[in-house]
Parts: sequence; C-alpha cells; structure tokens
Amino acid sequence: MKPDDFHYALENTKVVLPPQKRLETFGTTVLNYHLITEEMDSVNRMRVREGRIQAHKPELLTPDKFARLLLDGFGEKAGRYADAVSEFASQIAVLKYGFSFRKDETRKYDVTGALAEVTARVQEEVQRKNDPLAAVLTGVDDGWEVCLLKFALDMVLTSGNENFQELKRRGLL
Repeated sequence: MKPDDFHYALENTKVVLPPQKRLETFGTTVLNYHLITEEMDSVNRMRVREGRIQAHKPELLTPDKFARLLLDGFGEKAGRYADAVSEFASQIAVLKYGFSFRKDETRKYDVTGALAEVTARVQEEVQRKNDPLAAVLTGVDDGWEVCLLKFALDMVLTSGNENFQELKRRGLL
C-alpha cells in the first residue's frame, strides 16, 4: 500500500455508530465491527465486512518499564537517558493496549445500493441487536484493514482517560 493510499484510508474512515461501551480497564474487550466499503470497480456495489477485534487488558507501563521499552536496540547513551526518565518521571504512567483480530473470522458479503442507503440498513440492523460493543464504520475497500486499525486507535484514545481514572480510584497509580 502506497503512503497516499494509506492516508486516503485513514481520512475516509468514519465511525457511523460507535460502541456504547469503552475498552475495559481490567479485562479483555471484544468489539464487533461492521465495516461498509464501496467497491471501486462497480457503481452502487458495497462490501460489508463483519468481524471481531479483541482488545486485551491494557498493561500499565511504569517509568521503569517504559524506559526499558525505549531501550530496545539502542546503545549506552540511550540507556543513560532512560535512567534519567526513570529517575525524574515518577509521575509518568502509560497504558499499553494490545489488539488482535483474525481475518478468518471476518464475514464479508456484497450489497447493491448507495453507500448512505446500505449504511443506514446495516446501522438499523445493528441497533436492533442492542449490542453495546458493536460499531458500524464506513471506509475504503482496498485499505479496509487500515480502517480497522484507525478504529482500534480511536477506541484507545476515547477509553484511555477513563481507564487511567479507574486505575487511580483503585489506588494503582
């Protein structure tokens, strides 16, 4: 995938219906996605992909752990910098999220209709199921995996603050 294609996929990923819940702080979260993309070779031909993205329990990286993570592949000077980070940044904590998704668990089917029409139908269907971890997205067919990665990152960004607050409430930060 060329850089322009990558950026195009990122810019054209839209979350039409976000999950009602955020990523769990102390457990695994399974997000059920419904990604609608327009086939480039056909007019009014949409591809719907349905699958799951598993977000693993976030790992709390303390300054020491974070500094060691920074050192991978670096030399002695970087080691001294990491030591300084550990010493002076005792208030820093980072949440590291891990995701997995298996392509073989992805179901895809083609639908005829305009993008807005197909999106509305899929959204209604998902809302009827009342799944608080379901999301409806639109994106780019060639870059559909990039669309899913952007969605996963957006979930981290929207969940991270609440996850930190929950860790603080429990005295873990």
